[in-house]
Amino acid sequence: MAQQRSTTPGYRWVVLAVGALAQGTNAAVFLGLPAITPQLRAHFGLTLPQVGLLLGAVNLGTMLTLVLWGAAADRHGERLVMAVGGFGAAGCLALAAFDGPVVAGVALVGVGLLGASVNAASGRAVLTWFPARRRGFAMGLRQTATPLGAALAAAVLPVVALHAGVPATFLALAGFTAFVAVAVAVWVREPPWAVRSGQGRHGVVLKDPDLIRLSTASGLLVVPQFTAASLMVELLHDHRGVAVGAAAGLFAVAQVGGGAGRLVVGVWSDRSPTRVGPLKVLSVLIAVGFVLCAVLDRAPVWALVAVLVPTAALALCWNGVAITAAGELAPPGRTGIALGMQNSANYLGATVTPPLAGWVAAGLGWPAALLLAAVAAVAARVLLAVPFAARQLAPEVP
Repeated sequence: MAQQRSTTPGYRWVVLAVGALAQGTNAAVFLGLPAITPQLRAHFGLTLPQVGLLLGAVNLGTMLTLVLWGAAADRHGERLVMAVGGFGAAGCLALAAFDGPVVAGVALVGVGLLGASVNAASGRAVLTWFPARRRGFAMGLRQTATPLGAALAAAVLPVVALHAGVPATFLALAGFTAFVAVAVAVWVREPPWAVRSGQGRHGVVLKDPDLIRLSTASGLLVVPQFTAASLMVELLHDHRGVAVGAAAGLFAVAQVGGGAGRLVVGVWSDRSPTRVGPLKVLSVLIAVGFVLCAVLDRAPVWALVAVLVPTAALALCWNGVAITAAGELAPPGRTGIALGMQNSANYLGATVTPPLAGWVAAGLGWPAALLLAAVAAVAARVLLAVPFAARQLAPEVP
């Protein structure tokens, strides 16, 4: 009976719920840990650059294995890949609680190496279960779990670290990650129409010009997204004199708006003739928004805020649609590796952008940093100009 339920069309919502939970948990680790930066520094006795290296360890591990996990999901299915990766990441988080900063750094690299399984595999599961006319909305829901997971972690982890210590924080993350891995093992199944890949031929996907172009455009769109994410509070507080609490509140508003925007853009892409169409429009709007922010750099602060907050929200909206488009470009049985490739470009952009944008802001001024984000969005729009192919990953069931 359980097997019969797991092959019905309605079961896809169970898969989506578990996939979104896994995505949110992953975000709670790599986006939530920066919320306890002061406690990490005090616990391990680190300087600010050293704690930056510690926090970057998760991203480094993730970027190195996204394609490999995607290929594994194509061959062995999402359930095995996500469960193995989840339990492994939980073990590494637990290890980080029991020794000094070097062991913690190595353990967090391991968290990224193993936790990367969620990014490609959960996306593959959602794309395979949902038909094209609902896929954008489904992926929008999945991607909304990222800012929600990060926000929840940012609210909870500092309290845990303050009252129970940094080791307890790592253990709490380990426990919840293991819980999600159990949920994956119990609830995630492939639909009857899913196609598995055999050995080899991964290079065909990695060399596909359309997928390379889409992945590059995605990496470029990460530049405005992470320019806003990493520098918005600094811009408003240090540069324009907004109180730090108010600046953080405006940043939170942009994050919530961006999360809601991912759902709206997902529905829009389901009704659009092409999945890339909304990406083209968003690229232009993001570029225009950052240009206006650069022009308003010395305008009254309310005018800058009125443009900066919606621009930062827009810079978050595109992600789910880009991932959906990448999955639809892949040949049968290669969805996971396509998502891994696209996500690798995103993580590369996320790793490079904060120091680059910060260097430009410090050396050339804030308008130059904002214009850099606009130029990246324009470059993405140019890459998206040529039409893309697409395919059906799931039948048009109700």
